Formats: sequence, structure tokens, C-alpha cells
Amino acid sequence: MLSSLISLSFNEQEEEDIFAPELHHNHQQGRRWPCQAMQMRQLLISCAELVSQSDFPAAIRLLSILCSNSSAYGDSIERLVHQFAKALSLRISRLHGPGSNLQLMMNNINFPITATSAVTGIDPSLQSCYLSLNQLTPFIRFAHLTANQAILEVIQLGQRQCIHILDFDIIHGVQWPPLMQALAERSANTIRPPPMLRITGTGHDLNILYRTGDRLYKFAQSLGLRLLKDDSIDLRLFLHNIKALNPTVVTVAEREANHNHPLFLQRFVEALDYYTAVFDSLEATLPPNSRERLAMEQIWFGREIVDIVAAEGENRRERHERLETWEVILRSSGFSNVSLSPFAHSQAKLLLRIHYPSEGYQLQVHNNCFFLGWQHRPLFSVSSWH
Repeated sequence: MLSSLISLSFNEQEEEDIFAPELHHNHQQGRRWPCQAMQMRQLLISCAELVSQSDFPAAIRLLSILCSNSSAYGDSIERLVHQFAKALSLRISRLHGPGSNLQLMMNNINFPITATSAVTGIDPSLQSCYLSLNQLTPFIRFAHLTANQAILEVIQLGQRQCIHILDFDIIHGVQWPPLMQALAERSANTIRPPPMLRITGTGHDLNILYRTGDRLYKFAQSLGLRLLKDDSIDLRLFLHNIKALNPTVVTVAEREANHNHPLFLQRFVEALDYYTAVFDSLEATLPPNSRERLAMEQIWFGREIVDIVAAEGENRRERHERLETWEVILRSSGFSNVSLSPFAHSQAKLLLRIHYPSEGYQLQVHNNCFFLGWQHRPLFSVSSWH
């Protein structure tokens, strides 16, 4: 099980055009003094306060200062400020539309305010960024590894002959090949045939869902597993039947940030602190000229920042909640927490030690839940429920 879940290289990426991954570096770019970083943080918050108060001329003047002191190619603070300033610019632009006097003032700011907003779920660059994020950072792999181990342990206890997995955001399905391989290896060591596997995935693009389903089906066939085909469906159709589900185990992998706050300013500060740690982790583990790092910052995380900062209402899709919020929801729905095993803990530590040896990444366990963070700041949580 250990070798299956960790050693598989997550390379079910055929048909995807991605950059060749660069090796991790123990690179640490020259850092700004903390007071300078705090000054930039306070300028961003002040600008957000002005936007929340509808004092847009003053906000635009601050944006001009922020733009002059930021760069998509600088250190982590400069890159972070660049993305948040761009998101604030886009928020102002959306509130007033083209042709206004404010828009004329915005034209003096030196970055295009619509670049990140043009990236959609079907954009090839966004798909490539997801695969790079999965390979070059521990966040996705940590969540998948820990969740898969919880699923395997439940399967072992029940000796089930049919397993139905429901993935609420399957994207490219990179979580499931390691689980399939573990199931195949377990069956090879027993006289029992491997269980039948059914994967129902949800997403926002049917083409990606069908391609993901085809790849998983072919991979299962190569292992001798029986996988029911064509079970990836659109999220809206899937949710009609959600009340009828009676899952054996529910694994929740989520960002440790409240990006769903209804008030803009609170949501902005929460996102600023969260992505400060994310950008710092990228700087510590990837060189400054890394194409993958630049793409992840500008396209993947840049898209998230724009969505959290510039969008409102139904147009806002990034609604991350802390584990404490999920805990209240799950317990009120009759679920109880399942302890993640010591073996799952050992696996997660081994993943970090082998593939992501930077000392900044930290794994912690609280209330039977795993937290992966950077420099004492939790970024991702994984929990298991039944």
C-alpha cells in the first residue's frame, strides 16, 4: 500500500501539453526586511478599505503606488502584491465598467486588468497549471494521499466487492490511479478478485470529465480492475441525487482559509494572509526563473485571487472554508470524525521527506485531522468522517 500510494508518479497526463517539470531547489531568494513586507501588506489592506468605502479615486492612487512597487518577476512579496493589486483593479473596473472617468485613471496603471479574468476552466494553460501544481508542490498530493489511505482502510474493514467513489471536483482524476494500483496489488496477494470500482466525478466542463473518465477507464483495464465507464456527470445533475447518498466514509480536503466571508474586506485580508504563505513556499522551493512557478502564480493562484477579490454573488466560485466550519456542518448532519491512522500519518511524512524536503513544510495533527502548512501557517486540511 505504501509503495502504491507514494511511488506512482501521477503521470496520467497524456493528451495534456504541460511544461517539463523542474527539479526542486533549496533556493532562497534575498528576502525583504519584515517591516517592508508589512508596509506593502498595509498598503494593500488600505486600498481594499478604500474600495469597500467606494472611495475609488483614492484607491486608484494607492494602486498606482502598489503597481510601482510590485512585479510578476520579483520576489514573493512583489509577486503577491502584483496579483492582489491586479485583482483590486479588476474589482473597480467591474463596478464601473468601461468608458468611465475612473477607467481613464486606471489606464495609467502598468498592468492589464483583464488578463487573469480571461482564464477559464477550459483554458489549456489552466489545466497545465493544475498538473504542475500537483507535481511541484505537496498540497494536492498530500490531500489525495491521505484521503486515499482513509478509503483503503475502510475498504479493508468491510471486504467490499463493489466500491462507489464520489468525487465532487475530479478535474483530471489524478487522485485515483494510486488507489487503483493499491487495490490491484492487494488483490494479487489474495485469492479474492479485485472489487468492482465505480467513480462518479463532478466538474464544470463535460469535455474534461469525459476525457478524465476515459483515462481512468484505460488505466483500470491495464491493472485488471473492473471500472464502470461513463460515470462522470455534470455537477448540476449530480446534486439532484445528493440527498439519497449514504456514504461509508467522507474525506474532506480543504484550504485552511475562510474565502467565503460575505464581507469583502474580511475576505480580502483572509486571502492576503493565506496567499502570502503560498507564494513564500513557492519562492523557497522553486527558482525565480521557473516557468512553472510563474504560471502557477499568475494563472492558477492569480485566477483564485481575482475570483475571491473581484467577484461577488453567483459569479464567485472560490469559497474555501476552514475545517472548523466543515466540522460544524458535518456534525450537524449526523457525521462523526474518523481518526486517521498512524500509518496514514507516516505516509504523509514520508511524502514530504522524499519529494518536498524543504524545512518550511510542516505536518500537524489536531483532533484526528491532518494539517499541511508552511512556516506555522496551516494551508490545507484533510479529515475523514462517517
